[in-house]
Amino acid sequence: MRAVGLILAGGNSNRMKELSYKRAIAAMPVAGSYRAIDFSLSNMSNSHIQNVAVLTQYNALSLNEHLSSSKWWDFGRKQGGMFVFTPSITADNGFWYRGTADAIHQNISFLKNSHEPYVVIASGDGIYKLDYNKVLEYHIEKKADVTVVCTHGREGEDLSRFGLVKTDGDNRITDFEEKPVEVTSHLISTGIYVIRRRQLIELIERCTEEERYDFVSDILVRYKNIKRIYAYEMEGYWSNISTVDSYFQTNMDFLNPEVQDYFFRQYPDVYSKVDDLPPAKYNKGSQVRNSLISSGCIVNGSVEDSVVFKKAYIGNNCVIRNSIILNNVYIGDNCRIENCIVESRGTIKSNSTYIGENGQTRIVLEEGERYMM
Repeated sequence: MRAVGLILAGGNSNRMKELSYKRAIAAMPVAGSYRAIDFSLSNMSNSHIQNVAVLTQYNALSLNEHLSSSKWWDFGRKQGGMFVFTPSITADNGFWYRGTADAIHQNISFLKNSHEPYVVIASGDGIYKLDYNKVLEYHIEKKADVTVVCTHGREGEDLSRFGLVKTDGDNRITDFEEKPVEVTSHLISTGIYVIRRRQLIELIERCTEEERYDFVSDILVRYKNIKRIYAYEMEGYWSNISTVDSYFQTNMDFLNPEVQDYFFRQYPDVYSKVDDLPPAKYNKGSQVRNSLISSGCIVNGSVEDSVVFKKAYIGNNCVIRNSIILNNVYIGDNCRIENCIVESRGTIKSNSTYIGENGQTRIVLEEGERYMM
């Protein structure tokens, strides 16, 4: 493909609460065996974009570890590859990334040293499948300066946390409002953009000269009446996991057979770093209904309408309902957990009860010596 890839994975969201205390949003576990960034990386690989940069910053330790080898997404080629860039102090700069545009500017040498004419920019917290080649074809057909991939919001979803766009009859964007107080459109910007490489360099350098640092507000919003900015409406599933509720609902969506079939069985595939773990073990007396149980798990109790991530242990007579159990959690005997997200490496003592009430998802943080209970 005639494009390089940029994945913006350095941000943080306070609306993720305790879940973002020790990891970047792009490193959040999704669907039992994946990380959020796997979906953008897989889309890049499946679209034959072989030169990809991932820009990380906030709580990047686990994310950088996950990205330690490019072979899982088939970027390990003589031409191109996957590059992970973190903020660094130089003779000219001593700042952390001050925004998405500044993150690109601090790594602008990657763009200047590339030869592909176009750039595909994506975020690391979107859950979707998309052929970027179709977006590029649309971009060229419209003779656009920037193409923004959009989707329609789901009924009942809080649209005020997104960037919302309005278009004319030709799908040219006439208005772009980031996280509006009043929702006047149901067309969401997914944070995926296509732009010519030289033009991106020019716009980013101009932003920096004017001490503007955000790609959306300082480029898309500012130039919406000057540049030819078009909306490409994508089909299929898309979700953003920047809040606790959206993260919980996204994982629960993977209990839907149609969503499972779309991501797990339909071409192209979604790739991730592989752990050599044994299959899940279901001991005598265990019961599992409508749940995802990942490899390395041992189940003794009852699990219903839940997603259980890798290496979790569920004790005897436990009842887990409508919950997410993250990686490497130990749950002792006779526990009851409903409407909760249990943080990774947690130790739930025997006979404990955690219930999210009044329609709220409860985050459970319990640490302790699991072998000395």
